[in-house]
Amino acid sequence: MNLKITGLGNNGEGVGRHDNLTVFVEGALPNEEILSEVTQTKKNYAVARLIKILSESADRVKPICPIYAECGGCQLQHLSYSAQINWKRQQVIDAVKHIGKLDGIEILETIGTENPLHYRNKMQFPVNKINGKLVIGCYARGSHKIVDTDSCLIQRAGMDEALTAVKKILDKYNISAYDEDTHRGVLRHVMSRIGFNGELMIVLITATKNLPSEKNIVNAIRHALPKVTSIQQNIQTYHNNVILGRETKILYGKPTIKDKIGKLTFNISARSFFQVNTAQAENLYNVALKFAELTGRETVIDAYCGIGTITLFLAKSARKVYGIEIVPTAIEDAKKNARDNNIRNAEFIAGDAVKIIPRLYREGVRADVVIVDPPRAGCDKKVLEIFAAMSPQKIIYVSCNPATLARDLAILNELDYITEKIQPVDMFPYSSHIESVALIQHK
Repeated sequence: MNLKITGLGNNGEGVGRHDNLTVFVEGALPNEEILSEVTQTKKNYAVARLIKILSESADRVKPICPIYAECGGCQLQHLSYSAQINWKRQQVIDAVKHIGKLDGIEILETIGTENPLHYRNKMQFPVNKINGKLVIGCYARGSHKIVDTDSCLIQRAGMDEALTAVKKILDKYNISAYDEDTHRGVLRHVMSRIGFNGELMIVLITATKNLPSEKNIVNAIRHALPKVTSIQQNIQTYHNNVILGRETKILYGKPTIKDKIGKLTFNISARSFFQVNTAQAENLYNVALKFAELTGRETVIDAYCGIGTITLFLAKSARKVYGIEIVPTAIEDAKKNARDNNIRNAEFIAGDAVKIIPRLYREGVRADVVIVDPPRAGCDKKVLEIFAAMSPQKIIYVSCNPATLARDLAILNELDYITEKIQPVDMFPYSSHIESVALIQHK
């Protein structure tokens, strides 16, 4: 059927309508007329395959990656970068309006990046074996079929070399790949991180306690990659799609590598959360700092502090900051980061924010500003109620999911907290994801 594309879906697919049915078409862009073929029908929508573009969008560009059509790592390489950041802002507008049912919120223009390439400081690739050869890469779109690759244009310089070397070494020592169906095999994923000075961390994620040929593999990686300062094994024995397990063993070198945001340095361990786009993370944190309007007299609580990145960024302008995180190793990293940066007004606590914040309140802590940067699922309603019970003047909400952000802003609105403005920041160029910072004031 012929179809007029009028918008983009949450995953970057084209959206049109046919006989009052919404149709999603991967690879199609707004203002295009296309020939398509329906491949799947549901009660309220259909999915179609793009056969031919009859009228092309002015925003369509040639993808820069040779495997873009197969790989599911990026979704928007066929859309110009200026159009990407405009659409990402529209995602936030639509979520606030249709999910949050909120009006009067100022949605600022998206903060883009000068160079949308080579930004990721961390990559994690699934592993498979096909015809006896080890295959490492991203999943193909909408499947668990791995697209083999030796390079990725959104990785930082140095990580392609690491990927190629590790793949050859693991293949040489005939390390088996984990099979999701039979739950047999050793290697599940390969993860790499790179620091600001080129330090490399390689993490081999296995379904088994032991790594065959461990010493030979470690020595080979050290020889092939002179800048590697940490080689670790993470053990993930559960039969699920969670990438990292709870146990990590250091096979060589240090437990952490260092990266920088602004003037601050951070120790990052294998399981720690750290923004993958370091340059844009600085822009994001500057927005949070600007929204907080700290004068040096305030007490700040960071409810999902991770390794203390935002916490320490705000500490220089606050009287006292508290960072709360449920992952104990992240709190240890945060404490070390505070010491390394000579920040003495930060206190980090390991535990669930639902329990820690009421305890702090009972101990007499009164937060002037609460900052929260939750996972994609957003905040539990109970967490938001605890924030409101502390009566902070402001809540700064950092979100990587416009839908859950809008839902939580609506809950906070019912708790007498009004959202004034939202600043989208493009942390993930060429993907359909958008990060946002919301300024929420007590009524």
